[in-house]
Amino acid sequence: MTAPATLDSTPETPAADGGRGAGRRYGLVAVAVVVGLLLGYAGGLLTPRLTRPGDASVEAGFARDMSAHHAQAVEMGLMAFQRATDPEVRGMGGDIATGQQGEIGTMQTWLRSWGLDPTGSQPRMAWMPEGMATVKDGLMPGMATPAEMEQLRAAQGREFDVLFLNMMIKHHLGGIHMIDGVLDASDEPDVVRTAQTMKNTQQTDLTNLRNALKRLGG
Repeated sequence: MTAPATLDSTPETPAADGGRGAGRRYGLVAVAVVVGLLLGYAGGLLTPRLTRPGDASVEAGFARDMSAHHAQAVEMGLMAFQRATDPEVRGMGGDIATGQQGEIGTMQTWLRSWGLDPTGSQPRMAWMPEGMATVKDGLMPGMATPAEMEQLRAAQGREFDVLFLNMMIKHHLGGIHMIDGVLDASDEPDVVRTAQTMKNTQQTDLTNLRNALKRLGG
């Protein structure tokens, strides 16, 4: 899912509108994130299921863990859309935030339709195939530490843009690792189809993120 075509990432001059333009842009993408979440919920309800994955299943573990993984990407993407100085970085932030919020909606709808809670009793990444599970300091692959998130919040200008790009590249690589895990282990058609779409989207994002980082000399 991409950000709606009506979102305008063209920078506005603060002196001309007192910052109101930036506020409007951020408000629009915030609304788009909510719409994406609702569409994700609707999409997750469309596929009828004859069997339901259980609480300790690969599918439930993936939906729970990837929802948490995506939530951090949404936070980072919204920061980039609001604060990045480079128009391309700002646009990518909005796209990532809206797209991944919609996917969270889909995964949370799966859990509800399976009669499962948003959180389970299994440890993070316990669903991953043997040898693929990687959790460090409680964080799933590619996730930023609290200190790194604080660094991103404090950064300004080009420093913010470059830091966001580096962090999101790492985040996406970790996300793809998790997606490969569910693709290897699950045969639930809707989960496999959605996971493959996630992977394709994130691989395209990685190309764009890396190109932007190279252009900015990061």
